[in-house]
Amino acid sequence: MKQCNKICQPSSRRKFIKNSLLTASAITLGGFTLHGLSNTTARRSENAYIPKYIALEKSGELERRERALWAKMERCNLCPRNCGINRMAGRKGVCNSDHTLRIASSDIAFNVERVIAGSRGKGSIFMSNCNLLCVFCQNWHINHRGDGNTFTHAELARMMLELQRRGAHNVGFITTTHVVPHIVTALRLAIAGGLNIPIVFSTGGYEALEVVQLLDGVVDVYISSFKFQNSEIAAPFQQNSHNYTHYTALAIKEMHRQVGNLDIVDGVANRGLLIRHLVLPENLAGTDKFVRWVVDELGADTDVSIMAQYRPEHRARYHPPLDRRITQGEFNQAMRWAREAGLRNFH
Repeated sequence: MKQCNKICQPSSRRKFIKNSLLTASAITLGGFTLHGLSNTTARRSENAYIPKYIALEKSGELERRERALWAKMERCNLCPRNCGINRMAGRKGVCNSDHTLRIASSDIAFNVERVIAGSRGKGSIFMSNCNLLCVFCQNWHINHRGDGNTFTHAELARMMLELQRRGAHNVGFITTTHVVPHIVTALRLAIAGGLNIPIVFSTGGYEALEVVQLLDGVVDVYISSFKFQNSEIAAPFQQNSHNYTHYTALAIKEMHRQVGNLDIVDGVANRGLLIRHLVLPENLAGTDKFVRWVVDELGADTDVSIMAQYRPEHRARYHPPLDRRITQGEFNQAMRWAREAGLRNFH
């Protein structure tokens, strides 16, 4: 992946998008190529699943969504923090991001849920920075410190096409909330280059409902965390996030409305919602309430990953009881709560 030493300083949102599209100088309408990756390299999944984003692009709707998302950066309200700052002018909000696109890494991953990784792996593109900033973040060097490099949209499109060429089942973006406009702009370039595999968004769940609604048909698989069931408990652990539980519940319900439960073909999900829930010491996450909420609001067949791998990373040591790992007994209790609530698709 080529690192960009400079990215344009736009005077307007329209100019910024135009410059980004012009960066892909190898575009030809008859047979799009992007640094040698032509549509002959496009790999159709065995079950012939066709992502909805292709039809959105053909109809012009994806371009409309793209422009609506970029408009939100001018008084940034891409997430519930609603910073209101003009990121297009180079200012930074809580997420420590301006209008530039920073990416930490891109590769094929197998250390995720089997229904996402399958036999050929999940394409994983880690975006730098984050809007949630948990004190116990296990990727703190990427999300808090912002490790990564600056890329153009054309380069991000090439990453996506390269993951497809290597055989990944999907293209997944990790920590998407603050960079959604960038992803959609790059997606349009990748579609022209022959991208035709599912798009996966992995998010902390703290989403603005209107933004999630703009992603209807753009995202095939949502992987959303639901970290806390009490906003007052959550706030000091998440950079004073306002009303985390309320906004996350609204966002996840909208995701489920769009894509439903996981549609698994040949062992791999083409479409659907997977909710991740990290078990925390002394039930700080409210796991008993979480599993009941899922059953009551989304249904017993909702796919849930109950995660046992909590460890005290970053600044967790200053926030007891987050300064220790969970016990086997705490995890066993979490699984009992899931069974008692009636959840059927959890692990």
